[in-house]
Amino acid sequence: MMRKGTALVVGATGITGGNLATYLTASGWTVYGLSRRATEQTGVIPVSADLLDEAAAAEALAGLSVTHVFYCTWVGRDSEKANVEANSAMMRNLFAALDKENLQHASLVTGTKQYLGSFEAYGSGRIETPFRESEPRVPGDNFYYALEDVLFEASERHGFAWNVHRPHTVIGYARGNAMNMGVTLAVYASICKETGQPFVFPGSTVQWNALTDMTDALVLARQMEWAATTPGAANQAFNTVNGDVFRWRRMWREIGEYFGLEVADCPETPQPLESQMADADSTWRAIAEKHELVEPDVSKLASWWHTDADLGRDQECVNDTTKCRDFGFDHFRETRGAFLDLFERLRAERIIP
Repeated sequence: MMRKGTALVVGATGITGGNLATYLTASGWTVYGLSRRATEQTGVIPVSADLLDEAAAAEALAGLSVTHVFYCTWVGRDSEKANVEANSAMMRNLFAALDKENLQHASLVTGTKQYLGSFEAYGSGRIETPFRESEPRVPGDNFYYALEDVLFEASERHGFAWNVHRPHTVIGYARGNAMNMGVTLAVYASICKETGQPFVFPGSTVQWNALTDMTDALVLARQMEWAATTPGAANQAFNTVNGDVFRWRRMWREIGEYFGLEVADCPETPQPLESQMADADSTWRAIAEKHELVEPDVSKLASWWHTDADLGRDQECVNDTTKCRDFGFDHFRETRGAFLDLFERLRAERIIP
């Protein structure tokens, strides 16, 4: 197979970076996977470093000649101002450490908070749906904007092309990930099944009834490779979603049917998973022991807080994908199928019963 290039996937153990690294490896790339803990993916060359440590980043990346950077990581802090500082430092340290001589392209993954506002000001944007890439930035601190600015400055200084990708709630296989709705819902449904509880939607009536969309990790990986290797797509931001829209009131019932659960009507007030699953640690350990599952620590599987944030919003979230189609990317994925395929894999690998 002809090698397509040498990729550095930053955040290779996450839901986006992990799936991207696997996809690029299978597609004929030489792939380095950068993460704080070494990735164990077949065919991916591990590089371990904490990008917040400038000296450690320089040491880990010394002599590494890559043609394409795919930046798929972030770090959370107690305030958005601190998020801006930490995440900007990470990307600056990366570009400072890299050999830029052969660098042709850098991709950045952000998301729908581009249009909604940061975690601190979630939903403050009130931008009309469907969200378009041309929308102005929402006022206030947002580490997505800070990362874009670092990327743009480095691109201009060193002469490489860039793309920004804006997925909405990525579905895909990953363990130990902080923003993983698919695995979180699988764990929640499995607990409901085991304990005889009804499958209660944790979010708002707005999210229950409104149209929305999501992003399969493989759709995102395909779009990232396409944009990074298509000259006409360079230096553009692209929304990245599956191409279908749905309402949670149907999707929730379909997920419940897959697990054989009684699906309750949506409560008038949100029932956050963090509250519903307050005793999940011991419950999951018992389930894991009973069914001989491979991960007894529920905190390494479920991200209750992130799923609560997504499902608790009080506004419609639909992303316009006209731009990427106009530029030539037309891959799509049915969201229901993405969920069910993930659940099948989780069962096959004994992550859920």
